Amino acid sequence: MRLQNLQTFVVGNPPPRRGGRYFIFVKLTTACGITGIGEIYAASFSPHVVAKMAEDLFARVFDGADPHRIEHLWRVSYGSGYSLRPDPSLVGVLSGLEMACWDIVGKSAGKPVYDLMGGKCRERIRSYTYLYPDAGDAYPAPGAPSVYTDPDLAAERAADYLAMGFTALKFDPVQPYTVYDGVQPEIAILERAEKFCARLREAVGSRADLLFGTHGQFTTSGAKRLARRIEPYEPLWFEEPTPPEMPEQMAEVARSTTVPVATGERLCTKWEFARVLDHGAASILQPALGRVGGLLEAKKIAAMAETRYAQMAPHLYCGPVEGAANVQLAACIPNFLILESIERWEGFHSDILSTGIRWEDGYVIPPTEPGLGIELNEELALAHPYEGDELHLLMEPEAP
Repeated sequence: MRLQNLQTFVVGNPPPRRGGRYFIFVKLTTACGITGIGEIYAASFSPHVVAKMAEDLFARVFDGADPHRIEHLWRVSYGSGYSLRPDPSLVGVLSGLEMACWDIVGKSAGKPVYDLMGGKCRERIRSYTYLYPDAGDAYPAPGAPSVYTDPDLAAERAADYLAMGFTALKFDPVQPYTVYDGVQPEIAILERAEKFCARLREAVGSRADLLFGTHGQFTTSGAKRLARRIEPYEPLWFEEPTPPEMPEQMAEVARSTTVPVATGERLCTKWEFARVLDHGAASILQPALGRVGGLLEAKKIAAMAETRYAQMAPHLYCGPVEGAANVQLAACIPNFLILESIERWEGFHSDILSTGIRWEDGYVIPPTEPGLGIELNEELALAHPYEGDELHLLMEPEAP
């Protein structure tokens, strides 16, 4: 079996754009006609530039190769240009191609990927979602109350998600995040964060876990102050309390609080996660499979985490192909905690797949179909090209 062709899809994500402004999908085809789908989560350059990067890497490393040789293809790619170090753009591109190879290997064997990586550890996979506004109120006017700024509206929306079947909800009441993070939080931010926790805990009681999300906004001392405020409300985690470069600093936060620290969406490869584990910076790891290095790399990270009694909570803020890869990983690792969903995989996240992700009463059901268990709706993908010039996510350019 030999890889013969690569096709890329840069897909615009229509409003309300949950999961980002665009998705970057890749499709590999073998000489014998088997296809595999992957997703790249590389967000520092234009998605069209990233698609060209994928074409370059495919031509240099993957074209003509046996897709079963995932370990070898990974190492050759990772060492491109005498680098051999975590590079989010290279590893993001590699992640999408690696994911597509697993899809091909699974289809060739007639097995889901999880069966080729140790087999199922569970029959259903607990999932959570961010607190998003109702679809009819996805873009509130500037300064208008929303679930992101108003704890009472957030509590009302939490009740909607409980009715859907969710048993865990994530929220970030301390936005915005800027290129000058981390910062020391103002007292108003601390008070708002505590009020969000109080109102949400009152609304959900013990029926749902609360996941306190941040995006590396704070200094070490500022994160400690915030952790003390939210601790009485027993959140399941405090996510990425400090920027990602220095796990030594995040470890100080972890040692200062009883709230478990989670991190990983901006990290790539086992080596960056090894530093997190070595320093005790987090007990919950959140690799994004379209950025971390793909499925096999995430499986290795899970094995390292298992030796430290750390758990895995695959991160998702892109499209459903990475989401499908997350499902395969979650099904076959013993130290899985919870899976991020974009709500219930409805709307465009469902439409862009001709075979989708099955969600029932707060859980994802692992697919029995071979490979990743999904198929891309290529006609719809081609009908929604991304024509903007903004990146997937934007940070505020000014200091707070």
